[in-house]
Amino acid sequence: MGKESDNWQQIVSSYEGAGEVKWEPVGGINPVDGPVALCVGGSNRLTGQLSPDFWGASCDADEEEVGGFMRKELVPTAILAKAHMPDLAKVVPAFNVESIEAREVVKQKVSRRKVEFESLEFNKRFLATVPEDHDPIALRELFSPGFLEWTTTIDREVDFGINDRQLWFLWRLKERSAEELKLALVNAGQLFRRLHAEMEEEGIHTYPAGPWNAGLQAFPAD
Repeated sequence: MGKESDNWQQIVSSYEGAGEVKWEPVGGINPVDGPVALCVGGSNRLTGQLSPDFWGASCDADEEEVGGFMRKELVPTAILAKAHMPDLAKVVPAFNVESIEAREVVKQKVSRRKVEFESLEFNKRFLATVPEDHDPIALRELFSPGFLEWTTTIDREVDFGINDRQLWFLWRLKERSAEELKLALVNAGQLFRRLHAEMEEEGIHTYPAGPWNAGLQAFPAD
């Protein structure tokens, strides 16, 4: 590895979450019969209690080459955080919220259905979609005005959604620093906590936050 990638690896491997956190240079799969791992194959994977009330995993994302011809190295331009959320997936099986700021032109796939919200600021900043065969009403009902307002205050370009019963959150880095890493994972935790709160307000069953969200244990029995 080169200097930049070495420095970043040192930053990530030294990260201290709100509880126990395990660092791996490359994320592997869980043992046979264990819960499904998160961020499999991702560089600089962290797994555990990444921030208060948030158990999950994170890894490097959107890597790019830097350096001269003889010393090229891969470094991330974003952080990807994930958590198992089967309770949320029961409400909205799949959705994407993509930052319009991160793209000069957003091309909506024909296989997805755009979801508009009452917040003009949210609609201006994000493109929200669900699969074509999904009803967008569930997503509209899930995102309260307070949640929509919070997303527009995030001081970075972010994407998030649900896929394969996992909540994912992509944070585009302004710099590769310990402070930026912590900020990314704190905001990932905020998203996790706020979506839990949205469901609880609707009277929807939720699992308590815990190591099962990170794939470290099986979910508690209902």
